[in-house]
Amino acid sequence: MRRRLINSTLAVVLVVIAVFGVSLVIVETRTITNSARERVESEAVRLGSIVDSRLLSDEQITGDIIKDQLAQRYAVIRIPGRGPIEVGTRPDGDVIRATARGERGETVTVEEPRSTVTREVGRTLLIIGLVALLAIVAAVLLAVRQANRLTSPLTDLAETAERLGSGDSRPRHKRYAVPELDRVADVLDSSAERIGRMLTAERRLAADASHQLRTPLTALSMRLEEITVTDDLDTVKEEATVALTQVERLTDVVERLLTNSRDPRSGNAVTFDLDEVIVQQMEEWRPAYRSAGRALVCSGKRHLQAVGTPGAVAQVLAALIENSLMHGGGTVALRTRVTGNQAVIEVTDEGPGVPPDLGARIFERTISGHNSTGIGLAVARDLAEADGGRLEMLQTKPPVFGLFLSRTQGRGPQDDQEPTVR
Repeated sequence: MRRRLINSTLAVVLVVIAVFGVSLVIVETRTITNSARERVESEAVRLGSIVDSRLLSDEQITGDIIKDQLAQRYAVIRIPGRGPIEVGTRPDGDVIRATARGERGETVTVEEPRSTVTREVGRTLLIIGLVALLAIVAAVLLAVRQANRLTSPLTDLAETAERLGSGDSRPRHKRYAVPELDRVADVLDSSAERIGRMLTAERRLAADASHQLRTPLTALSMRLEEITVTDDLDTVKEEATVALTQVERLTDVVERLLTNSRDPRSGNAVTFDLDEVIVQQMEEWRPAYRSAGRALVCSGKRHLQAVGTPGAVAQVLAALIENSLMHGGGTVALRTRVTGNQAVIEVTDEGPGVPPDLGARIFERTISGHNSTGIGLAVARDLAEADGGRLEMLQTKPPVFGLFLSRTQGRGPQDDQEPTVR
């Protein structure tokens, strides 16, 4: 493209020079020729008037006298009754000739070689040629500059598109003072931002999926191990039933991940019984705590009704229970209570608590105090907020996490009971 721009610009300049240059040469040649003829005619008239005035005053007319009045030209003076008087050297070849007649019949003929006109035309052509050459040089420089001004941004935009195709979605925000090219740059930058958001969402989905699927898969694996080591048919049936429940939960987790990846605001909030979710989580995690020699207990109000998605609430509780298992110590306690129009599930343990340097950053992704992935609590908080609730760290030592959910007034005489489930 750069070469095409230069060639097209040069072609236009050469056409313009050819058209105007030829016209100028023709006009200048005619002008110089007419000027030379007028000079010779003027010289003939001037010498004729000198000869005429000398004849009237009976003065002598000689070649030396006329030569002083002649400007390097050839002249012939013819006076009736006298011989011709020649002044200067007669030119060879083609000449420009002019004749003037006096009052007493004398004639003055002045001749000038046409070569003087040719030399003057040549000098004019040389000047025109130099001007044309300068115009061509200026056109080349202008064409190169303009080509660079247009092709460099195009090359830059091509590199941006190539970087975008290779996965580098950083917008460059570079403009070129050319409206059409700036429009292309705007489109590429907006596309880069959209692709960046899509890649971020996909990476986040992959990280969330790997984290959220790990717990159900671990629980399923533990149930299958229980089946493999027992010969009791009733135990096999019980563990198989629990395993099927884990598979259903795993399916629910996958569906929720896919739904959130398409529309993070989508949800299926319903009114559900918190006891069912808490009991299900405690049954799921008791084998892991039993293997670690620790206890998992529950206390607080029963039969609380909350508004949300049971599967999402289960995942939040699983993340908190797993976090206490991995990073906490001693007994882990789940306690339910009511504050205002909200149901609260608190999860606490007897461990050392959250380091002071983490503090409020504990819910940020990649923030972890024990070399873990650092996304469990971040995913849990996102799930809670998607259901219209919130997840907070109420105390750092001992650690207390609170899951706040909107609630409806439960029915039944057991609302104020606070049993401990072991």
